[in-house]
Amino acid sequence: MLVTEAVKRGRQKIGVAQNPPSLMANSVLQLWTNTVSDSASAPAYTCLGQTLSYGETDQLARRVATYFQKKLNLKPGDRIAVQLPNIIQYPVVVIAALKLGLIIVNVNPMYSTREIIHQFNDADVKTVVVLDQFYETVKKAAPETNLENIIVTRPIDLLPGTKQQALKLLMRVSGKRKPISDKNVIWFKSLLKIGASYSTYRSSIDDVFALQYTGGTTGVSKGVKLTQKSLLANVAQCLDVIKINNDFLHCSTTISPLPLYHIYAYALCFGILPAIRGHSVLIPNPRDTVSFVKTIKKVKFDIFCGLNSLFVSLLESADFKKLDFSNLKLTLSGGMALMPVVAEEWSKLTGCKISEGYGMTEASPVISMNPSGFQKLGSAGIPLAGTEVKVIDDTGAFKPVDQAGELCIKGPQMMDGYWNDDEKTSNTIIDGWLHTGDIVTVDKEGYVTIVDRLKDMIIVSGFNVYPTELEQTLTLHEKVAQCAAIGVEDKKSGEVVKMFVIRSDESLSEDDVRQFCKENMAPYKVPKHIEFRDSLPMSNVGKVLRKELA
Repeated sequence: MLVTEAVKRGRQKIGVAQNPPSLMANSVLQLWTNTVSDSASAPAYTCLGQTLSYGETDQLARRVATYFQKKLNLKPGDRIAVQLPNIIQYPVVVIAALKLGLIIVNVNPMYSTREIIHQFNDADVKTVVVLDQFYETVKKAAPETNLENIIVTRPIDLLPGTKQQALKLLMRVSGKRKPISDKNVIWFKSLLKIGASYSTYRSSIDDVFALQYTGGTTGVSKGVKLTQKSLLANVAQCLDVIKINNDFLHCSTTISPLPLYHIYAYALCFGILPAIRGHSVLIPNPRDTVSFVKTIKKVKFDIFCGLNSLFVSLLESADFKKLDFSNLKLTLSGGMALMPVVAEEWSKLTGCKISEGYGMTEASPVISMNPSGFQKLGSAGIPLAGTEVKVIDDTGAFKPVDQAGELCIKGPQMMDGYWNDDEKTSNTIIDGWLHTGDIVTVDKEGYVTIVDRLKDMIIVSGFNVYPTELEQTLTLHEKVAQCAAIGVEDKKSGEVVKMFVIRSDESLSEDDVRQFCKENMAPYKVPKHIEFRDSLPMSNVGKVLRKELA
């Protein structure tokens, strides 16, 4: 049986549309504006005990947009970096950018100076909004970029006055926040002092509205061009699957612990939830399980969004197990493989099966999804409506049902290409097909199962980590002659980095290697395991054979 035939039969059996659903708006901003128009008083985002309605979020975004346009002279197409954890300022800045036609560049707050320099220069970022905690890293990077405006915010900036003052005093006494005295810093609170008076940009459906940086299917970090159409199409596709057995979606409350700078949470919180007038409970630090559970203890949530490593940590919490899950009707999982034992334990505890999906940044991001009520454990679900799929071998020949090969897709959710990199775009999108770089099988019911990765990419808690980048960084150490990185299985993170090192100086220790990595890499990229060797397995042309190390 052909893969395409199996997918069509599976969709028909379950009730998923064959063709792409109609877009819900002509731009992401119009989707937002429609929601504000009919649901202004509905809760939109909650964080640190504060809730903003759709109307309140929009009013704040209007002021920020005015400052961007009138004071900073930002114009449509300019790139603005958002380097924040999950705090309520995030959606305010994103909506403000959408109003002006700015291109949003999401940045991991944990990035090192080196990583920031690369991303800011590649995107030619002129303005960044950053949390005060990460300001010093941006400050160090700024001289080597074209950055003109650094806007600094604190977690408490949008809290009510009395609560803000109390927390400000507490942070000062505890020493958790060092004062910033640089004169060139623009404080986020000053953006809110201006009146709302700006010229709205009318977006085209084909406009790029975000650059989402990823390693892609190969190589170093590069900007994926997400268009208005690609995100809106993916929102419509996802809702078509989710609604099959659920009429509860409208105005649902969702627990959103995944970082907004990651495409999974970004598309959910700025696409799917506004479309259903949903309420997102943002979790700034999901690794702090105690605070996390305390935050959601009194929340009646309908949807929970997570990934395997997060489910594992929560299932180990006695307090989490005491929560009321009676309202929970949909649990979404993506970003990394879901372990069957974790899925079973979650279902047993909450009474809600996990719906695992599969995607990539280049697909805005969802490609396939397990429909609620039709979950197949161990699979990544059925390709979304309007998503054509083929499975091929290394010669490009089609593979039939149940035989492994590389997954290639076509669909309206596909990216517009890589930013300023036509060569990498043409190597990834070939004859209109997006080559995912993932080895899969598709069964006779159309369900996709991820078998392996074509390349050597490592996925740590849903984040793509590329061995070449890590190796290039570590070899800058004067006592490292050569190194190689691989991913090894980890119960919580799915995978962690293991680094094999050949020393040029025998005094080099594991602590030295780890400290160097911490100074030059984001925390999730730092190797958990380090092994010193006298040699590394090589091919005939001198390429390290990572598979032999694994």
